[in-house]
Amino acid sequence: MVLAPDTAARGAGRQPPWGSASPADGTRHDLAALTSLQVLRHLDTGPRGLTEAQAEERLVRFGGHTIPERRTASWPRLFGRSLRDPFTAVLLCLGLVSAAVAAWGTACVILCLVVASCALRASGEHRADRSMAGLRELVATTATVLRRADPDGAPRLRDIPVGELVPGDVIRIGPGDLVPADVRLLRASGLTVRQSALTGESTAVTKAPVDAPGPPTLSDLSDPFTPSVPSGPSYGGVFAQRHLCFQGSSVATGSGTAVVLATGAHTRLASASRGSLPPKPPARSAFDRSVHGISWVLIRFMLLTPPLVLMADAALRGRGVETLPFAVAVAVGLTPEMLPVIVTACLARGASLLARTHQVIVKRLPALHDLGAMDVLCLDKTGTLTQDRPVVHRALDGEGRDDPGVLRWAAVNAWWTLQLAELPAPDALDEALLDAADPEDEQDDGVAALPFDPVRRLATVVVRHPRRLGVHTLVVKGAVENVLERCVLEEAERARLLSLAARHADDGLRVLAVATAERPARTRACASAHSHPYTSAHTPDRPGDRAPADERGLTFRGFVTFRDALVPTAADALEALGARGVTVKILTGDHPGTAARACRDLGLDPGEVVAADRMDALSDAELAETVWRTTVFARCAPEHKARIAALLRADGHTVGFLGDGVNDLPALRAADVGIAPRDAVDVARESADVVLAEKDLTAIEHAVTAGRRSSVTIATYLRSTLSSNLGNVIAMLAAGLLLPFLPMLPAQVLAQNLCFDAAQLAFAYDRPHPDVLRRPTALRPRAFLRVITGFGALNAVADLATFGILAPAVNGPDGMDAATVFHSGWFTENLMTQALVMLLLRIGRRTAENRTTGHGDRRLPGPIGWAATGLAAAGVLLPASPLGPLLGMTALPLLYYVLLGAVLALYAGALTAVVRRAAG
Repeated sequence: MVLAPDTAARGAGRQPPWGSASPADGTRHDLAALTSLQVLRHLDTGPRGLTEAQAEERLVRFGGHTIPERRTASWPRLFGRSLRDPFTAVLLCLGLVSAAVAAWGTACVILCLVVASCALRASGEHRADRSMAGLRELVATTATVLRRADPDGAPRLRDIPVGELVPGDVIRIGPGDLVPADVRLLRASGLTVRQSALTGESTAVTKAPVDAPGPPTLSDLSDPFTPSVPSGPSYGGVFAQRHLCFQGSSVATGSGTAVVLATGAHTRLASASRGSLPPKPPARSAFDRSVHGISWVLIRFMLLTPPLVLMADAALRGRGVETLPFAVAVAVGLTPEMLPVIVTACLARGASLLARTHQVIVKRLPALHDLGAMDVLCLDKTGTLTQDRPVVHRALDGEGRDDPGVLRWAAVNAWWTLQLAELPAPDALDEALLDAADPEDEQDDGVAALPFDPVRRLATVVVRHPRRLGVHTLVVKGAVENVLERCVLEEAERARLLSLAARHADDGLRVLAVATAERPARTRACASAHSHPYTSAHTPDRPGDRAPADERGLTFRGFVTFRDALVPTAADALEALGARGVTVKILTGDHPGTAARACRDLGLDPGEVVAADRMDALSDAELAETVWRTTVFARCAPEHKARIAALLRADGHTVGFLGDGVNDLPALRAADVGIAPRDAVDVARESADVVLAEKDLTAIEHAVTAGRRSSVTIATYLRSTLSSNLGNVIAMLAAGLLLPFLPMLPAQVLAQNLCFDAAQLAFAYDRPHPDVLRRPTALRPRAFLRVITGFGALNAVADLATFGILAPAVNGPDGMDAATVFHSGWFTENLMTQALVMLLLRIGRRTAENRTTGHGDRRLPGPIGWAATGLAAAGVLLPASPLGPLLGMTALPLLYYVLLGAVLALYAGALTAVVRRAAG
């Protein structure tokens, strides 16, 4: 193989990139810009392909045609990564401090909680990684290549594994094939390729060999009357070159022969995925921001509490180091020890249900919370709102009136083109015509057909009617400009028709023109040597072929307009997302009119559509103001999508992005939660946080509901435990200053925490009321601080009232008995108030929601109701049980329970009023 000197020096496992040094002068050349002959010479190959020996040598030298895959993290690594969670880190620190002061029971409990939380989280993410491993097979597995046994042998077609392709191989591609590598076309027939995975284009683009490539022209990028094909700077450059096809695209129609330019890591698919990586780590997600904010609030409290306890006891009671275990116990009491377990259990349970019931894989468990907090969803139009296939909208005459005859002639053209040109399948527009009309009912017989080609931009058939002997009818359809220039029309009339077609195109419709002509039947071809004959029907008495020169002097019949077929579930899903407070933004590479049309058809007001060129002219501040009031952004390049997502996040929104192509990678990484369908390109699936079985908004709505269910449960748990813990800490500090003994022994604090923690496991199985899921749920530190401060103060008041009830025992003659009675009484009151907090925060918020929405559901929450009952029973029974003396507690007189009941009744009434006011 003769390659550039610098290429040969790269060694085995490497290959020449798109730009490589010339063997002659060492200068750089872009292979895409060379002529076909220069490319073949540069790659030391030819139209007959490589020999087997050459292919084997290049495979050894340059390595297999594989794109490096993202390595799946092992279970131990996922476990270690879970230790970086802020709450887990706080618990570890407290465990170490507990061990340092010989509080071994507390240290062991904390360590068990940490291990359980990390194991749950690692197991959930490892399960998601295993599910993802089964989705990495959606790529081409074989390729059809021309290979020779020896230099003088005849080439023969072979199917080989894609991994064995090498630069210089000559391949064949046909309808339905995935393009196996980056290639340069040598020959093509009616070839159109879908490259939406790379560019976001919704329709197939025409590809054809070009001997001397130049810069892409407007005709390469866009048909003026097929506005769904994007144009402009977003799709310039190499992807707009008609003679190049790329790995990651697929053949829609036609066939071709091409030479392989690049394989493996040097393909555009691989380089695009690498080039889309952000220059710095992306901003933290909504979940991470919330957890870090709440963590730092708790850390400040915990760092402040032990010194305060120590200084107060030293100053007022003369106690010193002996109060250190109690001070640590107070800090532990403020910590929501079960938070990592509850959070992970809720998220893992929600992710498991999603995977089982809706085939939605949550790769990163905190992404489920981000889905619940999501208030903006950005998505593309194609495949999500529309089905990437056209349907007939209207058939119009030259005056813009409905005319079924126009549709009939267009369908006749589509039917006989399919039958006589021996096409493997109709193209998308012909298929839409055949679905809208039934040309088989017509009496016309097909005579000959000349299929569409990208030069003429026309498709022509010749038909005859049994009652009109000696006359054939030419039926021509195609691009508006190309048909009209062949019709007998005045210039003013032609300009009017072009303007009419342009208005329909601006309204988001694709437009075809239809014309006919009568010609005398003949039995000899009149084609010149330079014309392309029609393909005639294979009948014994077939008429002679006609030439493209006959496509003149046509009579204009009318227009057929097409719109994108809508996804059946899209309208209902958009309505459901809107009802849940999720604003949808359409970020598409399509024409503004096409995107606006799809939105209107779905009942979504597109408003003013903002195109990429306008976005480029705006600063970040100006675009941020535009983004929120705009629904549709058209002609979007990858950088535009990522910029919009980043600006929405900077404005305080939680952003989700649904994408499936390489061009979506920057936005997938810029959003709080990246979503990709199962059939997305590999790099998009690997970059996403959530993978859908289908590209369906209904699945996202289910995922949002599951995320909110988990988030509401976590939020309810946090409100319950933090307000109760804060109230207890305030009461402990007050009691420590007022009492001649410790208000609660460290063992009693640990037992109380264990009872409360066990009851709080019920939150992981709670099912919040549907009314609570109607709006995004986010853990906002400042709001939580206000809530727990108010509820904590109320809890502290109840504790101080309990101290008033226990005051006679403290002032009694027996100090030892007084301490035991005080410890027992406060232990009971603590668990009962915590049970009330769990129950009333849950019921009170739902009652307020019912009052607001008019729903009358008053069912008790099962798991939490039973857990609260069990917690209250433990508070009453534990001091009187055989474990009571071991913990330094004793049974209480009946009068205490009567007085305690009165305090708890007042506390429950006040808490219910505060909860309802906060929720309403």
